[in-house]
Amino acid sequence: MATQLDQKVTDAIDPSVRERFVDGSVHDVMRQLRKEAPIHHCADSPYGPYWSITKHRDIIEIEALPAIFSSEGARGGISILDQSAAIDQMSMETFIAMDPPRHTAKRRTVSPAFTPSEMTRLSDEIRQRTSDLLDELPRNEEFNWVERVSVPLTTDMLAILFNYPWEERHKLITWSDAITSFDMIENLPEERMALIFEMVTAFHQLWDLRSKSEQTPDLLSMMIHSDALGKMDAQEFLGNMALLIVGGNDTTRNSMSAIPVAFSQYPDEWAKIQNDESLLPNAASEVIRWQTPVAHMRRTVVADAEFHGHKFREGDKIILWYISANRDEAVFDNADKFIADRENARRHLSFGYGVHRCVGARLAELQIQILLSEMVKRKMSFELEGDIVRANNPFVHGILNVPARIGSN
Repeated sequence: MATQLDQKVTDAIDPSVRERFVDGSVHDVMRQLRKEAPIHHCADSPYGPYWSITKHRDIIEIEALPAIFSSEGARGGISILDQSAAIDQMSMETFIAMDPPRHTAKRRTVSPAFTPSEMTRLSDEIRQRTSDLLDELPRNEEFNWVERVSVPLTTDMLAILFNYPWEERHKLITWSDAITSFDMIENLPEERMALIFEMVTAFHQLWDLRSKSEQTPDLLSMMIHSDALGKMDAQEFLGNMALLIVGGNDTTRNSMSAIPVAFSQYPDEWAKIQNDESLLPNAASEVIRWQTPVAHMRRTVVADAEFHGHKFREGDKIILWYISANRDEAVFDNADKFIADRENARRHLSFGYGVHRCVGARLAELQIQILLSEMVKRKMSFELEGDIVRANNPFVHGILNVPARIGSN
């Protein structure tokens, strides 16, 4: 039980302070909240007042009640930064920022791009590209793992998923970063909007071309030729392109970036995987849990409600801290440690829960699992050559630089 003085300190905490996501101290703050104030109200922040939900079980309970806790863009959207502020003059609609029943039909249209059969179809190409990239990495020489591994693998996969022009695929990551960058939203809004308009123009051109052709297996074609999404207006089209680009980038890229960090800190866990490749699927889930590539999702209260003794008012902003749930001691033993054979690694909430669970979860898991598998084949050994650099962002828990060195085998 916190003392009265301690409680005042806890009440004053703003978990969204961006510097904490850079230096890693966010985990200490979340640990304190889980212990002292798992349902916590921050009265004053750069994003206005909001509630923090930090326990695994409470987040699941809220995610399971979309009729009470809304994702609608018109109510603020899915980020601690209100959607109207994040988008500025441009209006975007996306199915992740819709509640049922609108959300349901639109999600159902995108889902066939991520079925087990589609994963089988894509796996050989993913493996070949991963293999080629790892063979080209320098040995006994420092390099940025994010720049040389995570970014190109993610970029290539996005281009394949959309059948995007290969020679221009680097733009996909540039656009994704512009959409999610709090720094650009606050400090470079005109430059950010120019990049988003560039994305809109490029995808509208592809939309026009493919609407006149027969349907093909890529995601863009599936959307164009579907009843639910084929007649999207410009705002919804823009929003869904942004969602799919960001979703395909953030989870996979930032989880991949954490791999050398995890295994440099816990070399015995890397040895476990090398000695038992049956651990690869579980290890991929543990990477996603340990890193938590998206730190939070936001919901907005539809009508006054009581939640475990706390009174939520209509319009209240509720922040579901996935980054906290994934290290909840009540669910994960020794939660701060990376454990390759953790029995319940798949209980992580990095993909969310309920109706909004990430539609591309299978693809993210597949890419990470293949990367780990190809690293095992090469018996790769690596060490960090300096401090990693994390993004100054309380929404996307990104990694910008991992100075790594791979030893010769």
